[in-house]
Amino acid sequence: MPPTLSALVVVHNEEARLAECLERLRFADEIVVVLDRCTDGSAEIARRYANRIVEGGWELEAGRRNTGIEACHGDWILEVDADERVSRDLAAEIREVVASSTHDRHLIPVDNYIGTKLVRHGWGGSFGKGACHGLFRKGAKRFGAGRVHPQLHLSGQQGPTLVHPLEHLVDRNISDMIRRLDRYTTARAQDLREQGDPDPTRTYVRRFFTRIYKCYIHHKGYREGGWGLLIALFAGLYPLLSHLKAKLETPA
Repeated sequence: MPPTLSALVVVHNEEARLAECLERLRFADEIVVVLDRCTDGSAEIARRYANRIVEGGWELEAGRRNTGIEACHGDWILEVDADERVSRDLAAEIREVVASSTHDRHLIPVDNYIGTKLVRHGWGGSFGKGACHGLFRKGAKRFGAGRVHPQLHLSGQQGPTLVHPLEHLVDRNISDMIRRLDRYTTARAQDLREQGDPDPTRTYVRRFFTRIYKCYIHHKGYREGGWGLLIALFAGLYPLLSHLKAKLETPA
């Protein structure tokens, strides 16, 4: 029997974007959707596409994503988010890799969009991604602790990066970018409170400048004009704001 492919999507209240995401995943042998405390129409949309639905409530990102991985029956898993789109070319390449790869996991390049603007450069520092560990054999990827960008535990041998990119609809506009920064830093602050933050504020001030340099210069964010500058600023602010929220605010 040829290797089988499961497409996994983990969502929380994504009715506006979920249908288009799942429509692009029909090439997989099965579609698995994890619904985390959804109160909108996500469940109804998932039922139109999914072969398997898991519903529940998870405080940490790792819990819901690891639950989804366990629910997949395929030999290989393609994990995408509701704001990501698989093109026809990428779908065909994934099927070819699944059928022939002797490796355990493959990176997928990512094209990041803000509104209709394709922003290729400058991503990093926990504020965007240039590639993702999205295609892997079952058992080759697990998630660790953390509310935002939890640590990945990878096993097996990594193969060549795929050629065709995954389309990532990151934000609609600058206001969305600001709201995302606020959400991420609030969640990260909670992690810091629970883990105990050993670093002084001056460490995060230094990290603010080094991240800006890394995104704007090393990752060539300057080539994106104002968008690259915004991404670099938000990447630098992410750890600093998280630290200050953990230190100064009282959790609700």
